[in-house]
Amino acid sequence: MRLLLTVHRGAYKDSVRQMAATRAMLEASGVEWAGAFMATPANLQQLHAEGFAEADLDTQANDLVLAVRAEDGASAQRALARAEASLFASEPQPTGVQELPPADLRAALRVDRAANIAMISVPGPYAALEAQKALSEGLHVMLFSDGVELADELALKQRGRMLGLFVMGPGAGTSWIDGIGFGFANRVQPGPVGIIAASGTGAQAVMCLLDHMGIGTSHAIGVGAHDLTADIGGLSAHMALEAFEGDEATRAIILISKQADAAVAAGLLVRARKPTVAVLLGTSDERLMSHEDVYSTLEQGAFAVAGLLGYPPPTTVDAHLMERVEAAVAHLSPERTRVVGLFSGGTLCEEAAAIVGRYLAPIERVASSRLDPATRPVHLLLDMGDEDHTRGKPHPMIDAAARSALLLEQGADLSVAVVLLDLVIGEGSHPDPASVLAPAVTKVVESGAVVLACVIGTPADPQDLQKQRDQLERAGCILALTTARAAHAAVAIALRKPSIAIETEPRTS
Repeated sequence: MRLLLTVHRGAYKDSVRQMAATRAMLEASGVEWAGAFMATPANLQQLHAEGFAEADLDTQANDLVLAVRAEDGASAQRALARAEASLFASEPQPTGVQELPPADLRAALRVDRAANIAMISVPGPYAALEAQKALSEGLHVMLFSDGVELADELALKQRGRMLGLFVMGPGAGTSWIDGIGFGFANRVQPGPVGIIAASGTGAQAVMCLLDHMGIGTSHAIGVGAHDLTADIGGLSAHMALEAFEGDEATRAIILISKQADAAVAAGLLVRARKPTVAVLLGTSDERLMSHEDVYSTLEQGAFAVAGLLGYPPPTTVDAHLMERVEAAVAHLSPERTRVVGLFSGGTLCEEAAAIVGRYLAPIERVASSRLDPATRPVHLLLDMGDEDHTRGKPHPMIDAAARSALLLEQGADLSVAVVLLDLVIGEGSHPDPASVLAPAVTKVVESGAVVLACVIGTPADPQDLQKQRDQLERAGCILALTTARAAHAAVAIALRKPSIAIETEPRTS
């Protein structure tokens, strides 16, 4: 095999452009592996692991690296040419005087001094410094970056609170402030519900469920996955709660968290004056979970907050889902007993693990998808959006093909009964993710396994919610209306007990 690498100095390209260039190289004949990366330390480590010499990796963080491993030099050269065409050939040639984009935060503020939120998406080691700069300029911070040290997060949030400025994140995939989406966001109607969420997909799932019930969102504040831990103490969540208490448009509040510290979560609930419910995933404290306003699934939480606002309880029994589950049970081969979940959202993966874990064991959550056959049957639930999977790669909500190879691999395993997926659309996500996943879904279904999914979005989203659902259904996928229903249906198929698909899990864990 031939390794070939080129470095484009100072040629920053965003993750979407990197993804397109990588795809262009992989589609070239004779290519075994390829990647387009910014030259961050983590990406350089990955390149070294792929066999590239350290001497070839003399780069700066803002350099663009194109690397390929192919069967011969000619194939490698063709692949690199395809990547460069994808990245550069379509860019318009400068004519006359060109206005360059601001080089840094202060330059951007000179262009628009009215800005009051800085959205930061840089590699983790650099994110805290950029966030501190934004706070110094009097800006609230939406910290999309993950990989920020806990000590840095604590320092940022303590300083932000002192200055009266929000620090949303780190790893806050979604915020929705006064109708403006930050990160991954859906087009939902405005309304009376304020959302405080650990990261992204949990907030998106609840916002979309509420939207389907005709209930809008006032604001959604992403506080980061570690905010409700004992280390951080819920600093951003407390600020969000205080803001919602003073916001006339917010009539009810929902708190969504995974792995929350019991004392921190309880402290928030005690302080809430407006009607408030909490969805706490991965929390085993029985006293906390027995609280009348604490729930264990996103579905339960969304329905509960709707009830607080006087909306009638929605119908949760889906006759079409039951028919599909019963048919799947009737046709599934006896040796297929495992449930595999390949999620783009960490909160959605956490919720599924809690539900599946009530019926099936053991559940594996390791980053590697390949299991020792001696350990089977093991039920596998992976968060493909976790930084272990996205280091040096686009997030699976951006690169819809990221899960296709794993989907095919698991479907070909004769022990797999169900492959469970989420498909999250909206701003920032792939423009047509179902079209990318559908061919793999078809092959898995043809192999004899079941594919079960929940599409999270609204009719106003640019990907066309119904189109996404239709493509997956035509490929043979079974669709559920909520992520909790999808997880229950997966268990029902694996155990050959269709009634589990419509069970309502205990209100507390």
